[in-house]
Amino acid sequence: MKKNLGFKELLAIAVGGMVGGGIFTILGISVSMVGALAPFAIALGGVVAWFAAYAYVKLGVYYKDEGATYSFFKRTYPSSHMAASFIGWYTIFGYISTLALYAYTFSSYAISGSDFSQNEIIRKLLAVVIIALFAFVNLWSVKGMGKLEDIMVYAKLAILFVISMALIYFAKVDFNTFSTMIQKDLNATPILSILIVSSVTFVAYEGFQLVINAVNEMEEPDKNIPRAIYSAIVLVALIYFIIALSAVLAIPAEDLIQNKESALATGAGDIMGNLGQNLVIFGAILATSSAINGTLFGSSRQMARIADDGYLPKIVSVRKNNIPKYAIITMAMVASLLIAIGGLRLILEFGSITFLLVSLLMSIANFKIRKETKSSLFITLISIIGLFMGTLLILYYEFQNSPEQLFFIAGLYMLLTFSAWSYVKINK
Repeated sequence: MKKNLGFKELLAIAVGGMVGGGIFTILGISVSMVGALAPFAIALGGVVAWFAAYAYVKLGVYYKDEGATYSFFKRTYPSSHMAASFIGWYTIFGYISTLALYAYTFSSYAISGSDFSQNEIIRKLLAVVIIALFAFVNLWSVKGMGKLEDIMVYAKLAILFVISMALIYFAKVDFNTFSTMIQKDLNATPILSILIVSSVTFVAYEGFQLVINAVNEMEEPDKNIPRAIYSAIVLVALIYFIIALSAVLAIPAEDLIQNKESALATGAGDIMGNLGQNLVIFGAILATSSAINGTLFGSSRQMARIADDGYLPKIVSVRKNNIPKYAIITMAMVASLLIAIGGLRLILEFGSITFLLVSLLMSIANFKIRKETKSSLFITLISIIGLFMGTLLILYYEFQNSPEQLFFIAGLYMLLTFSAWSYVKINK
């Protein structure tokens, strides 16, 4: 097979996979929890992502398997069908939650500034429609999907840069004022809250592992997998920090908090007028559209791969012209159901918990074969401890602030676990 993907292309895949609707979604929620410290807490989420990526890089270089998360765990524990089933179900539903998150963010920004901006029914209906639209695109043509994704990825990065520069230009806050804001929030904010925000925002960094799905088409995977993934995480953390910092400087905290779902657009509109608001809305729509499109493409193929191995219904593995049409349809339908029954915060936290949990399992798998992957024992243990603590922090936050939502999330995991267990037993 011809190797068409070098470092630049792989970096674009990773950055495009990560910079979706996450930064637009997490900004208002982060400010509501830690105030002016939000940019630093969000950047700290990048440190968590780096430790999560360590296991993916080591396992990706060792196995060189495009199945990524699912394949790594299955090959590390080849005799445990139950473990393979669990990791398969958790991974797929993690992607489904991010689809729901991106679609919900898309609709929130699309209707912001309109008469329907506070209408939850319209927001959810539009989210379902956009998922259906990109499901159709993925069912229609792989080539067409790829060309559309290229355009959206590069356009959204350019627009995010313009937005952050414009916010910094219009910000009327000097360094002394900002220092006072930081000092005030440092005194009033427990370190635990900062760590919780970094854990909750982890889902905004999900997507770096998409690089590994292209292992069969990349040049020098031993060198390019780590270079692309680590570089992408650093670059995305920097992008998120600049956008969050410029927003905190330019937009009053109460406006960011009040308009959580579309905080950036509302704030930009207040200080830059309709042009600024429309620019942010267009950027958010592009970012979320790109993320929906790319996530549906990559995760549907992983879903079909899992079904091929017998851990999901066999019909999901059926392909037409190499397109896993039933996997695409299934993911779109379940994501739409999640949107219908949950709000933004529930979807965000369910996604963060899921990817923290899956990343924790990857770190544990890497620990098991650390000699073969030539992994540092110290970094591997730090990764396991950090990801475990991140998961506990989100659960603690939910228990303290929204116990009924925690019970709902726990119910979803019980259903996933029971389904994965049952499917293995039935198809023994």
